[in-house]
Amino acid sequence: MFSRSYTNLLDLANGNLSALDYGGSSGGGGGRPPRPRRMQRTLTTPGTLAELDEERAGSVASDVQSSLANDRIIVVANTLPVRCERRPDGRGLTFCWDEDSLLLHLRDGLPEDMEVLYVGSLRADVPAAEQEDVAQALLDRFRCVPAFLPKDLSDRFYHGFCKQTLWPLFHYMLPFTSDHGGRFDRSNWEAYVLANKIFSQRVIEVLNPEDDYIWIHDYHLLALPSFLRRRFNRLRIGFFLHSPFPSSELYRSLPVRDEILKSLLNCDLIGFHTFDYARHFLSCCSRMLGIEYQSKRGYIGLDYFGRTVGIKIMPVGINMMQLKSQLQLPDLESRVAELRKQFNGKTVLLGVDDLDIFKGINLKILAFEHMLKTHPKWQGRAVLVQIANPRGGSGKDVQGLKAEIEESCTRINEQFGRSGYSPVELVNRTLSSVERMAYYTVAECVVVTAVRDGMNLTPYEYIVCRQGIPDLDGGDAPKRKSMLVVSEFIGCSPSLSGAIRVNPWNIDTTAEAMNESIALSENEKQLRHEKHYRYVSTHDVAYWSKSYIHDLERSCRDHFRRRCWGIGLGFGFRVVALDRNFKKLTVDSIVADYKKSNSRVILLDYDGTLVPQTTINRTPNETVVNIMNALCADKKNVVFIVSGRGRSSLEKWFNSCPELGIAAEHGYFMRRTRDEQWQINNQCSEFGWMQMAEPVMNLYTEATDGSYIETKESALVWHHQDADPGFGSAQAKEMLDHLESVLANEPVSVKSGQHIVEVKPQSVSKGFVAEKILSMLTEKKRQADFVLCIGDDRSDEDMFEGIADIMRRSIVDPQTSLYACTVGQKPSKAKYYLDDTNDVLNMLEALADVSEEVGSPEESEILSPSEGA
Repeated sequence: MFSRSYTNLLDLANGNLSALDYGGSSGGGGGRPPRPRRMQRTLTTPGTLAELDEERAGSVASDVQSSLANDRIIVVANTLPVRCERRPDGRGLTFCWDEDSLLLHLRDGLPEDMEVLYVGSLRADVPAAEQEDVAQALLDRFRCVPAFLPKDLSDRFYHGFCKQTLWPLFHYMLPFTSDHGGRFDRSNWEAYVLANKIFSQRVIEVLNPEDDYIWIHDYHLLALPSFLRRRFNRLRIGFFLHSPFPSSELYRSLPVRDEILKSLLNCDLIGFHTFDYARHFLSCCSRMLGIEYQSKRGYIGLDYFGRTVGIKIMPVGINMMQLKSQLQLPDLESRVAELRKQFNGKTVLLGVDDLDIFKGINLKILAFEHMLKTHPKWQGRAVLVQIANPRGGSGKDVQGLKAEIEESCTRINEQFGRSGYSPVELVNRTLSSVERMAYYTVAECVVVTAVRDGMNLTPYEYIVCRQGIPDLDGGDAPKRKSMLVVSEFIGCSPSLSGAIRVNPWNIDTTAEAMNESIALSENEKQLRHEKHYRYVSTHDVAYWSKSYIHDLERSCRDHFRRRCWGIGLGFGFRVVALDRNFKKLTVDSIVADYKKSNSRVILLDYDGTLVPQTTINRTPNETVVNIMNALCADKKNVVFIVSGRGRSSLEKWFNSCPELGIAAEHGYFMRRTRDEQWQINNQCSEFGWMQMAEPVMNLYTEATDGSYIETKESALVWHHQDADPGFGSAQAKEMLDHLESVLANEPVSVKSGQHIVEVKPQSVSKGFVAEKILSMLTEKKRQADFVLCIGDDRSDEDMFEGIADIMRRSIVDPQTSLYACTVGQKPSKAKYYLDDTNDVLNMLEALADVSEEVGSPEESEILSPSEGA
C-alpha cells in the first residue's frame, strides 16, 4: 500500500494536477495555474512590460526555436535574479537585473559562448491575466522563465515547508514543541512537491535534453532532480546547497528523509560549501540508504545503481569586479569621511547580520560587554557597531530577538557610556551598498558570531573594502590591514586561516578574541590581511562557478556511452546506468547454446546467487538441491559451487549431490565429487600469519560493537555489517592499513569487501578456480565449448575476469559460448546480469530440463582423481 505522499507524487508525475488541491479556494490565485504558450528562445534587450504592446508588431512571435550553441546551462532557483515592480501609473511592470543576486554573478565563470537561461519565481504577485505576457517579456529580454505559483501553494511551499521545516532543521533546530521550530506537516510537504513539479514543467518547456546542463540551487528545490530525471534519463543535472547540511542524527528526524536523499542522488554532481556539510550528507546516505562513498584521485563519488554521483566541495566567493567598481562610487568617499569624523579616536568593531535567530547577534553584544568589563582600557575607546538587517523576517522569534538585543544595548550604553561615547551603536535598518562599504572601510575588526550559517560573505566583503583604493585611506600610502573574529559554525570559517575562530556560545573566549583582534601589532594585522586578500581575490564567484561547471562536465562525460533506464515509483525512481554491452541474460539464448554444446562448465557462487543474501537460514532448499543433481546427471557437464564459505558447511549442505564439485574458501579447498578427497590449491602450508593477524582483529572487534571474526581453515574474516555503519567502515579502513603493515612480509593478501576485511593466502581466488577447471579439461582433450559463471559480489569479479582472459589464451574452444553473469543490475566485469536469485534458479532449472540424462561413459572421467590437482 502506498503512503499518501507517494500517491500524491504519482498523481503529479502523471500530470494529474487536479487530483491535488492547492489548499485554497477562489480568489488570490487558487486553482490550476495558467500554462503559458511555448516560449521562443530569442535574446533581446531589457525593458518594461508597458512597452511590450508597442513593440509586439516587430517582435519575433513564432514558436520556431532559434539555433542553439552546443552548450547551454539552465540555472534553476527559487527566485529569478530579476527585480519586478509595478509602475506608478499601474499600467505595467518594470524589470531590472538584481545586481546582488549570486545567480547573476555566476555567469562570470562560465565560458563566453555558453548561453545562460534562468528558471525561478518572481518576488512579486503577478495577476493571472498578466502572467503569459510577463513570462514572454522575461524570456525575450532577460532569458528568464518564471514559475508562477498560486498564492496559497506558494505560502505552504515557501513559508510552510521551506521555512518552518527545512530551514530550522538544516540549521540544527528540532521542533521539540510547536513553538520551537516547525513540526512536520504533510500538507506542506505535498505543496513542496507540487511546487517542485511546477518548476520542472517550466524547465522542460525550454529544455534541450541532449545539449543543456541543469544547475539547481538550494534547499527550496530538493525534489526537482527526481522530476527531471524521470523525464530524461541522460539529462546533465547539478545541484548546489547554499545552506548547511545537518548531521545524520538530526536529519534522520525528518519524516521524508529518504525521499529527499533519493531525489538528490538523481543529480550528477552535488555541491557543498564545506567538507563538514558534505560529510554529513555522505553519512546520511550511508546510514539511511546503505550507500558508501569512494574517493579516487581527489574526487569523491557515490555509486548509485551504476551512476557515479559526484560530490563537490567549494565555498562560493564574492564578485570582485562589482565590489571594486562600487568602491569607486563618488558617494563612498564622503560617507567614509563622515564615519571617520563620527568615530574619531575610537576603535570600531563591526557586525553586519540579518536579524534572525541563527546570527548570534546578542551573543556578540554580550561578548563585547564582557570585554569592556575584563579589559577596562577599552572603555571609552572601543565601539561595537551592529547593523541588524531587518529582512530576515518578522515572526515572534525575530521580534523577541530584537527586543533582547535592544535591551542589551541599552544596558551596556547606560553602564559604560558617557558624554559623546556610546559603546554599542545599533543600526536597525537595511543599508545601501555604499553605506555598508563605508562601515567596512572604517572598521578595525569585523565580528561574525552566527551559531549556524551556510556561507556568510560578510568577512570577504570586509577584506576587499579594507584593501580599498588609495584615495579613501588618505596619507602617502594606505594601510592594508584587517582583523576578523568569526564563528567556527559558518561556511567561510575554514577558508579564513588568519581569522580568530571562536565558539560563539562561549562568551568569555569570544570576548578575549575581540580584545586580541584589536590589540595585535599593526604588522600582524597587515600580514593576516594580505593572506586573506590573496585568497578572497583569487577565489571569487567566477572561480567558484568555473570550477563547478568543470566538475559537472566531467561527471557527465560518460552519459551517452552507457545504457540507461529508469526504474521505481515515486521518490524511489532512479536511473540504472550500465555499459552498452551489459545486458540481461535471456533463457532462450542460453538454452540454445547449451543444447548444441558437448563440453560444459558451470561455476556457481552460493550466497547471493543460489540463496538470497537477506535470508537468515542459508541451507539450500529442495529446489536448489534438485537442480544441482539434474545438472550433474548430464555427463557433458562439470558443475562446481565456488564459494568463500568453509568446506564443512558446503560439504554438509550438498551431501545429497554426489557428482557436484565444490571449491570452498575461494578455491583453497577443492574436490570434484563427494567421494573424492579435498585437494589444497596452494603451495603454502604455513599459517603462522594467523597468529599475527588474529590479535589485530581481536583488538578491533573489542572496540567495535556488533563486529565479529570468522575463522576459516585458510583465512580470517572480520565482519562489521551489524556495527554502526560509519564507525564500522572507519574501523575497517583502519584495520586494513594495520594488517597490511603487520603482514607486509607474509604470503597473504588483505582485502576489503562488503562489510568485511579478509586475510587469505596469496593466489587463492575464484579466478584461479575457473582457470584450473578449464585447464584440466583442455589437458583431457575436452576443451569446453560452453562456460557459465554466476556470482554476485566482488570475489566473483575475479572469476569473470579470469574466464575472459582464458578465452584470449585459447584454453577453451574458440567457438565457446561464454556467459559471465552477475546477480543484480550493477557495474560488473560480467557481460550479463540476472535480477535476483529467483531468476538464477529459473534459468538453471531451464538448463536442467533440457539436459541429456545419459552421456558417454568416458565423459564422466573428464576430471578423474588420477589427474590430481
